[in-house]
Amino acid sequence: MSMDLGRPIILYMHAGSGNHGCEAIADSTVRLIEEERKKDSEGKRFPLVIGTNSALEDRKYRLGELEKMGLCTISEERHIDRKFIDHVLYYGYRKLTGDRESFLRYRFRDVFRTYEEKCREMNCSAYGASSDGKKPLAVSIGGDNYCYPEMVSDLILAHNVFRKKGFETVLWGCSIEPSSLKDAALLQDLKSYERIYARESITYNALLDAGIDKDRLILRRDPAFELLCDDGAVPSDVQQGEYIGINLSPMVLDRAGDREAVKDSYRKFIRYILDNTTRKVLLVPHVVWANNDDRKPLSELYGEFKDTKRVSLVEDSPAEVLKGYISRCAFFVGARTHSTIAAYSSGVPTLVIGYSVKSRGIATDLFGTDKGYVLPVQEIRDTDSLIKAYEWIMKNK
Repeated sequence: MSMDLGRPIILYMHAGSGNHGCEAIADSTVRLIEEERKKDSEGKRFPLVIGTNSALEDRKYRLGELEKMGLCTISEERHIDRKFIDHVLYYGYRKLTGDRESFLRYRFRDVFRTYEEKCREMNCSAYGASSDGKKPLAVSIGGDNYCYPEMVSDLILAHNVFRKKGFETVLWGCSIEPSSLKDAALLQDLKSYERIYARESITYNALLDAGIDKDRLILRRDPAFELLCDDGAVPSDVQQGEYIGINLSPMVLDRAGDREAVKDSYRKFIRYILDNTTRKVLLVPHVVWANNDDRKPLSELYGEFKDTKRVSLVEDSPAEVLKGYISRCAFFVGARTHSTIAAYSSGVPTLVIGYSVKSRGIATDLFGTDKGYVLPVQEIRDTDSLIKAYEWIMKNK
């Protein structure tokens, strides 16, 4: 990972494991940190705290198992919108003082408390430089958080909170739209990270061009490429190479130029597979949040084709298990970035239904171009688009 991990660490801006892409990043990062720490012959222990939007989600899946193994401690952020009195008081305080960071200090209060307790248990300095001159480390692990304009203000404020607490800060596995770097406040925030790990070259080059110091900028694959594959949890009747895997998300439909054309292209693709091959179809949800649940569009598709007995809908599972399902596919088409990373890293021919820099950048780094490998959802008008892309990739796989 090329950073000093022999010190207390907080991973923050983790949205919760109901998004199995977020889970995949956190899971892989925790294991990478543990692997690097084991190389330290002195054997001194340091806290690794995950600040999360939902501890319940994390403990339901694999992060809960990693916590039981002692590799991390999960601590849920406070949710000011769920506490009316706190919200009113903080809103009034912010209005009077102009202290916009107050909401973020409130948000991370319990995370810091958990972190301080773990530091006391392990006899290490919680804030500021330790006796050997090392500051604690705060790692923003949200991946594509900076791609969403509505999140940028809170990301900047949260980063300020951690810096003022005495943390060295790292932005980990990020993608950032090049056009957004015209925002002076965003660029200033990015320049204040000690290091930025860009997960694809479009972001890396855009950050260089925007003036980020090359010594602080590292091009490194998304940590989810190193996610473990739990093939043993996949039912034995899901045979290797027998299925075409499919992922569709509400988010990609919301970004479509023609929503119905995208849905029809998925329908026609499934029908094409059923009519022209002997393979079956595996529908794989990768996010199961109530307001952004892949199972909704996938259940619609399942309902239309279930009578064929050749279409199955995978139940919600940990990211490592979903990778196990995807790894058995002969081909995969995915809208969620981390569903496609699971396919890429398993050697499965993959078509990405993309909408942002991350899908273009990752494909370009793998293949030298995104042409043919990424189908921008905004451009899908031809309902045969998926069939044509599938045929091209299978010929060039």
